[in-house]
This record gives sequence, structure tokens and C-alpha cells, in this order.
Amino acid sequence: MLRMVAAGGSSVETLMTGLGLVESPRWHDGRLWFSDWIAGEIIAVAADGESQVMARHRSLPLCFDFLPDGAPVVVSGPEKALLRVAPDGTTSTYADLSDLSAYGGNDIVVDGRGNAYVDNCNYDAMGGSAPSGDVAPGFVALVTPDGTARVVADDLAFPNGMAVTADNRTLVVAESHRQRLTAFDIADDGGLSGRRVWADLGDGAPDGICIDAEGAVWYADVPHRECVRVRDGGDVLERVALDRGGFACMLGGPDGATLFVVAAHWHGMASVSGQIPFEGQVLSVPVSVPGAGWPVR
Repeated sequence: MLRMVAAGGSSVETLMTGLGLVESPRWHDGRLWFSDWIAGEIIAVAADGESQVMARHRSLPLCFDFLPDGAPVVVSGPEKALLRVAPDGTTSTYADLSDLSAYGGNDIVVDGRGNAYVDNCNYDAMGGSAPSGDVAPGFVALVTPDGTARVVADDLAFPNGMAVTADNRTLVVAESHRQRLTAFDIADDGGLSGRRVWADLGDGAPDGICIDAEGAVWYADVPHRECVRVRDGGDVLERVALDRGGFACMLGGPDGATLFVVAAHWHGMASVSGQIPFEGQVLSVPVSVPGAGWPVR
């Protein structure tokens, strides 16, 4: 049965308001961490709404995840690198990505073996439309724990959120401009093969994603203002309606059964100029199936 939760419904709670363009929710060390791209901040918020700025870095994007030792690593567009964040908030280069593309990366997920997957739309998304043609320019790069980076998948149409299954054997990538979730088999060395369509989403536009213990994927959708839970093959299981665009979602909380959503108003790439308020929010919704895999809770 399809479960629906209406925007503003009693089961949807607001943890924070008054934010900018919010992304990368991660449940870590008992709090929800997320990034505010406009403020250039990584913020942690507790269940009672008390928040703390954990790091400051000016970058579009400002996506991040955690290494096995608990250190955050940030995708820095200007540096074309992964930056490791120290406890005092300072950063250092974890991996140089400049040889892979003239453009900065987008999203990131770190798996259970410490391999970081960083995707890249591989064109000037802020300044123009995607190149035309049958082959899309986007790719996924693998950064191994020694800091070595290489491209492991290409022909991706604006790759966005990514998630890895609990057995470290499957990577799921949200292809926003192909309206689908694409899966790859993960080899022992972290390489990718066996590309397949995990879910055709019709007119859905997947952004940030996460995986639950039943192997279903939650994806956030900006233009349709919702978060959607789908199983392998594309069957829709649940929808959470929002009153603004859903940029990413994460399963977390003490039992892993809270869906955290970062949402904001979106008026196209021009809105990044700051002329239109994003009115970003952090929301939470109780769900019946806890999270699994990576991003880890």
C-alpha cells in the first residue's frame, strides 16, 4: 500500500528554518549534520533543535560525508579536491581531483571500506545547459583511502545523490536529468561495472538519496516538492509531500527510523546569486523501515 504524508501534516516536524540552499544530510555522532551552501557552513543539529556550526568553507557545491575515522571530507568545487576537515574546522587536501575534470565535483558517499565516490556533472552547470548528444558528460570518480582518484563510471546525466548497499556491493546513483536511479556492481578494488537501471522514475527528478534496511531507496525531488521511496524496479512505496523542493534526505535518529529532509525554494540556477531567498528548512518524518548501508547513520 502506498503511504502518503501531506506537507504540513502532523507527522512532519521542522527542526530548523531560515537557512539557505541546504544539502548533504548525514546522521553522525547522535546529531544530524548538513551543509548550507549559501552560508558556507556545515551545521550539526540535535533532536531538540540546538545547532552548532562545525566547519566553514566557501564552495559550490558543499557536499560532504564521513571517513571511517569520523573525519568529514568535503567536495570543494573551487579547489577541485576533497578536503579533510579537522576537529577545529580547518581543512587540508585529502585528494586532488583536478586531473579528472575542469569542473568541480558534486556529491559524495563514503562506503564501509573507506572508499569515497565523488560524482561530477562535468560541465558548467551554473553558466549553461548540458551538452547535447547521446552520451552524457557526467561521471563517478573513486577515491581510495590512499588518496588516489580515478574515474570508474561515465555517461551519467547530471549525477547527484549516491548510496551504497549494506554489503558494499552496489552503488546507486541518482541521474537527475535522465529521471532514473542507476546501479553499478562494486568490485573488490572499488571499481564499478554492470551498469543497469535500478528504477525508472517517470518524470521524477532524483537528487539526494539514501537506502533502507529493506533495500528500498528514498530520493528527494526538487521540482515535484516531495521525497519518494521506491524499490528496485521502480515500484513507488511511499511519498512525503513538501511545500518546497526536496534537495536530499537521510535516514537516521537513535533507531535509524527517522527520515530527515533538507528542503528549500528553488528558482533555477539564477537563484544561487542570492537575489531570491531559499528559505531552507530541515524537516523530520518518522518512517517504519530504518536506514542501512551508506551514507551511514
